Amino acid sequence: MFRVKRDDQVVVISGKDRGKKGKVRRVFPVDERVVVEGLGLVKKSTRRSEQNPQGAIVSKESRLPLDRVMPVCPKCNKGVRVGFKQAEDGSKSRICRACGESF
Repeated sequence: MFRVKRDDQVVVISGKDRGKKGKVRRVFPVDERVVVEGLGLVKKSTRRSEQNPQGAIVSKESRLPLDRVMPVCPKCNKGVRVGFKQAEDGSKSRICRACGESF
């Protein structure tokens, strides 16, 4: 089980976007990276085309390392460490280390 999933609310803990919150759009488990909506923006030059006859410089979301983000607990409303709890039926759930709330 992974500590960050798609559509989770996360906060960036280091780098140029430190302290900003966003929603996870995509997770890359093999690379241990995530794409967060509106964060980690980089400039990318695009070639001329029929849709873009002059070419342009476009802002694009880049992949952030997983250790640079923390999930936001819905109850605490801040970035928290994640623990795992196993139920009697064998299913695992993520819990907040600060308050114990499952999310």
